[in-house]
Amino acid sequence: MDWWHHLWATVSEQIHDHGAKVLTGLVLMGVGWYFGNRKARHNWRRREFFDRLNISLNTIRDGKLMLRTLVEKRVDDIYLNSAATAEVIRAAQKTTPLDSTLPLAQNDYWYYLNPILNELSERFAAGLLKQDQGATGTSARYVVALTSETAGDLRMRKLRAMVIQRSLLENLPEEQPALEAPHHHIRWTTLKQLASEWSQRPWKFIEVELCV
Repeated sequence: MDWWHHLWATVSEQIHDHGAKVLTGLVLMGVGWYFGNRKARHNWRRREFFDRLNISLNTIRDGKLMLRTLVEKRVDDIYLNSAATAEVIRAAQKTTPLDSTLPLAQNDYWYYLNPILNELSERFAAGLLKQDQGATGTSARYVVALTSETAGDLRMRKLRAMVIQRSLLENLPEEQPALEAPHHHIRWTTLKQLASEWSQRPWKFIEVELCV
């Protein structure tokens, strides 16, 4: 049984030498779990989910405002950089009912929009390839803006990348279209804000051609 005594001696030595490190790691893991769980409960109560980025298509069809999710992912899965993720979330928490666009520095804005363009381009890559090969398809120019709506009766606050055809944004109807749900009037207000921002501060947007 010498091998058993040798094994036990080796394990005991490792525990003696590294026990403090293991214990410290377990304590830090427990503390992280506690505060992470506490923050998650807080966000759930307030219906705030700034760690998610929703890429939303906005269109008007047959006189009705239509809102459709194209992609929803964790913010850090879009930006792949903790500093960029933190900055976007901070900006999303600072928007107001009068301006839903993120208050980011003009010189930095492109760097926060380009990862969303890349995500969309990847999703619609098949359409681009078919078009390049001469297949029949359709394409349109869209603009994308980073927003965080914060008006009255929102069901939840979330970071959203609004996607809308450029031609539609530049020619929104004067009257509010029919809505699929009563609270969608908030989105109509946001789109009117975006139309104004597009004409005055186009650097808050990025253009992309989407093909199907």
